[in-house]
Amino acid sequence: MVSLSPELQARLSTPLHIGTVEVNSRVLQSPLSGVTDLVFRRLVRRYAPTSMMYTEMVNATGLHYVRELPKIMEVDPQERPISIQLFDCRPDFLAEAAQMAVAEGADTVDINMGCPVNKITKNGGGSSLLREPEVAEAIVREVTQAVEIPVTVKTRIGWSNKEINILDFARRMEDAGAKMLTLHGRTRAQGYNGPARWEWITKVKEVLSIPVIANGDIFSVEAAVRCLEETKADGVMCSRGTLGYPFLVGEIDYFLKTGEQLPAPTAIERLECAKEHLRALYEYKGDRGIRQARKHMTWYAKEFYGAGELRGQLARINSVEEGVGLIDGAIAQLVQLEERSEILMSQVS
Repeated sequence: MVSLSPELQARLSTPLHIGTVEVNSRVLQSPLSGVTDLVFRRLVRRYAPTSMMYTEMVNATGLHYVRELPKIMEVDPQERPISIQLFDCRPDFLAEAAQMAVAEGADTVDINMGCPVNKITKNGGGSSLLREPEVAEAIVREVTQAVEIPVTVKTRIGWSNKEINILDFARRMEDAGAKMLTLHGRTRAQGYNGPARWEWITKVKEVLSIPVIANGDIFSVEAAVRCLEETKADGVMCSRGTLGYPFLVGEIDYFLKTGEQLPAPTAIERLECAKEHLRALYEYKGDRGIRQARKHMTWYAKEFYGAGELRGQLARINSVEEGVGLIDGAIAQLVQLEERSEILMSQVS
């Protein structure tokens, strides 16, 4: 049974202040490349209407040379609060990109200094900035001077176990003007392996005056509460826990506000959500949306009878009709199983 301590309840009862922006939720949806597009964010926001959402990360160099803004930067004027995440190692390009983000309607601009992927780090972006703290500091200073909305940073605890420099790095980010720091409790070398080291989030919280958001291994309401209790962080950010489960941010948010747990969606409810997600991706992106939907559909297909076989089939779909047909077949099978179970229970009683 999950419970909120009086201290935690009191600490989280007020809105989250990110500079001049007030957010009425302490639970944030992480930016995820190839995932947190407009369609996905709408699903998450249905259950977490006041939570901060983030776009997929946008390459500032790419923005500098294109005439038309990429679709991943598109936001709905109604989806507030919203942050556009940028990445690069060039302060001037990032400042320019931040101004474009403001024009698109962003409430805050987030600088990615934590992505561990090689194609990002080899060009000086993402977590490679942990090894270049002076550059990271210059980035935040220049971006904060370029825009009037709050600038935030998302990063990791260090490059490797031998290079954990987050305490100095975090201080630099605050001194440079960052209004919030989100900390993933792993090194770049860890990737997503091993447990997140929340103790470093605790240490960072102790040395900063700006909000610190905990990230890493937030897969449930219980994990979120435990993390907030242990780290004293100002909020939590959900990442991989929302893959195929856009309900998570709302579940945590509801619990932190009420002390009560929402009933988990059934397998059938998750599959109905998957169908909606599939249709919306096609409407928004056409055939490219179908290709992108394959991974989303496989994430939804888990933890029910026949899920393994369905995953394999959904990974190869070429149309909305094919995907919906497969999902409807799985739902029908689950309904039959429920009916048989009810019959057996009635016979036993």
